[in-house]
Amino acid sequence: MNAKYKVLKFKSKQLEEVDDLVSIEEPLEISIKYKEKDTWLTQILSITMRTPGYDEDLVRGFLFNEQIVEDMQHIQSIESFGDKVGLYNIQNKILATLNNAHNVNISKIKRDFITNSSCGVCGKSSLDALDIIKKDKPSLTQPKLSAEVIIKSPNTLRANQSEFSKTGGIHASGLFASTGELVAIREDVGRHNALDKLIGSIVTKNQLQPNNQFITCSGRLNFELVQKVLMTNIGIMIGVGAPTSLAIDLANKFNMTLIGFVKNDSFNIYTNKQKLIIN
Repeated sequence: MNAKYKVLKFKSKQLEEVDDLVSIEEPLEISIKYKEKDTWLTQILSITMRTPGYDEDLVRGFLFNEQIVEDMQHIQSIESFGDKVGLYNIQNKILATLNNAHNVNISKIKRDFITNSSCGVCGKSSLDALDIIKKDKPSLTQPKLSAEVIIKSPNTLRANQSEFSKTGGIHASGLFASTGELVAIREDVGRHNALDKLIGSIVTKNQLQPNNQFITCSGRLNFELVQKVLMTNIGIMIGVGAPTSLAIDLANKFNMTLIGFVKNDSFNIYTNKQKLIIN
């Protein structure tokens, strides 16, 4: 499922407005309903970010992979509910009803999904918790980046990855000065983990200067990654891959400049071009 966005494409030193297809990202709130003694109980398990479609399969796989149920026959029904919301008129809540309490791992639910909070949006207890408790926004106009700095940053990131050359299967996030120098880098097999490591390091070492810095990440850019960077007040985020629809919408709401598909002579500007110097 995808949506069409107007994008400013920089190529051969010129800007052109083009249509770009972007993968839709929406939250899905997963709940289960089960009977304990004579009482039916409903429990929100988790929120996951997904591309809408095949949501029932997603829930079945989630329940089985987490060993909340051990047999698909224990799932009596799965149905979407609630209002259709957002730009794409989608139901973002789904309920799995289990046929009896003996077929659900109650202790695991209480241990892993109620008392713990996992990283990012997936650990939130309801869709309402997606609202970012953040009143301030990054600068609308600072820092200023040249096209040359933007294009160079993924190569600089790759050149400074200590583990990528060994395995070819690890992500990186890097903090850059607006002039293009790499300030800090962290790697991890998970994109979210790499960014968490980077932010943890630069905050601890007091290296954060939001109006003079930007962050470049390997891979695509989704809602959770944009949310993490916004918490630092850094207002420019670059990725070598595609952003999702929700990443673009969130970046736009908070004045972030979001740039994707960076190549040797081109990139796409998805939000706020005011921070770019295009000669």
